[in-house]
Amino acid sequence: MSKQIIEKYRKAIRVLHWTHAVAFVVLFLTGLVLFIPGLSGLAQHSITRVIHRIGAVVFIIAPIIYTILDPAAVRRGLKQAFTWDSSDLGWLKAAPTYYFLNRETDMPPQGAMNTGQKMWWFLTVVFGAVFIITGLIMWFVKGALAQWMVLLHDMSFIVTGCMLFVHIYLSVLHPMMTEAWNSMASGKISAEYAKSHHGKWYEEISKTKEVKSE
Repeated sequence: MSKQIIEKYRKAIRVLHWTHAVAFVVLFLTGLVLFIPGLSGLAQHSITRVIHRIGAVVFIIAPIIYTILDPAAVRRGLKQAFTWDSSDLGWLKAAPTYYFLNRETDMPPQGAMNTGQKMWWFLTVVFGAVFIITGLIMWFVKGALAQWMVLLHDMSFIVTGCMLFVHIYLSVLHPMMTEAWNSMASGKISAEYAKSHHGKWYEEISKTKEVKSE
């Protein structure tokens, strides 16, 4: 039996997502060695430091290139992430039973970016900026200022590390998010999934956006 398919993410945003994700994982792993006594020697011999800096360059340049190529998409994404309304408050109230008890009936219809994704975007933007600023200062400046930057950098590392594992769990393992991985792998989701998880967005685009059958 065929099912209706909708494009959720264009190729450009998927390429940015995976490029940035790989860069972040590289940065996370090469930073993690500093917290593990048995592996700290790798950093002392500059192996992981070089890899970390290469990952940092990719982490910084990838979104800059995307912004230059499609500034309108970036503006739309930031506007969605930083615009909250009553449905977001409803999401926050319904989230515990939704994610832990799989109860969909309490969840208000969501837009293209649900409240959880808005929070992810917000934290990514904020901590991404902190990483870049503190990292560049640590890279090129020495002394007391650099030491304070190390503290901020490490605190951001801990917070975003926790975010990473939550993101992976919700994207890959959570039983309610059955098409989350596919949406970023192929860019497509089923119409039923769109109605269930992004009801307001589905109503907006179903009249104008092409819906295919597979």
